[in-house]
Amino acid sequence: MSAWFKRKEKGIQTATEEKKDTPKGLWYKSPTGKIVESEDLAKNFYVSPEDDYHVRIGSKEYFEILFDDNKFKELDAKLTSKDPLKFEDTKKYDDRLKAAQKKTGLKDAVRTGFGKSQGKDIVISCMDFNFIGGSMGSVVGEKIARGIDHAIKKKVPFVMISKSGGARMMEAALSLMQLAKTSAKLAQLAEAKLPYISLCTDPTTGGTTASYAMLGDINIAEPGALIGFAGPRIVKDTTGKDLPEGFQSSEFLKEHGFLDFISHRRDLKKKINLYIDLIQNNPVRSAS
Repeated sequence: MSAWFKRKEKGIQTATEEKKDTPKGLWYKSPTGKIVESEDLAKNFYVSPEDDYHVRIGSKEYFEILFDDNKFKELDAKLTSKDPLKFEDTKKYDDRLKAAQKKTGLKDAVRTGFGKSQGKDIVISCMDFNFIGGSMGSVVGEKIARGIDHAIKKKVPFVMISKSGGARMMEAALSLMQLAKTSAKLAQLAEAKLPYISLCTDPTTGGTTASYAMLGDINIAEPGALIGFAGPRIVKDTTGKDLPEGFQSSEFLKEHGFLDFISHRRDLKKKINLYIDLIQNNPVRSAS
């Protein structure tokens, strides 16, 4: 009997990497029907001005928002995934990786930068949903771990921006091991008494939520973000019960104590630095 990941039958279609984040073209239509020029959308932090809908963006846009003058040094930029399991579903994993790299211009689903935010050194790791659904594989775990190591070495805060469908099934147990790996590294960051701010964006699900996304000294989210372990349809099918209205939205999670606060994207830089200053007991900067 062949291993399940080598079977040729076509059943589950993995198409999450085909979903678009940052809007293309001259116009963007939000889910509520509001239309805005893409140029105006970019000037408004990729938030629809009429309905406040936060469009999905990636590491490029978040780095522009958070780093001073968009100046930073990218860490471990050339790390790429291998295919030790020779995984194949509707497509060979190796071919899927190459296609995702060509489509997105990224090496994998996370990028890490070291630079200044409001004049203060900081390390930021940010996930990209466009790369195989922001799935967490070996490279994602390794780059986050190395980012934390760099923060410890430089004695600076670490910020994690999560946007993920969860573990990368094509790497099986190797992917699941990243939950423990990143959590252990965050414990080392805590031992070094350095701040860790976790930002959950739409969507933050699966193993990402079960590890580093919920381990921040401060856990924050953007408005309307989907945050949870399994998707709402799966939860409903498993429990056989109707779910509360807004279940797994960032607003629902904040109300039930899973998040510290929700921040509009235009306020992210100010809010993140404010809470870093509070954690580090820097009242002068906090008051400014």
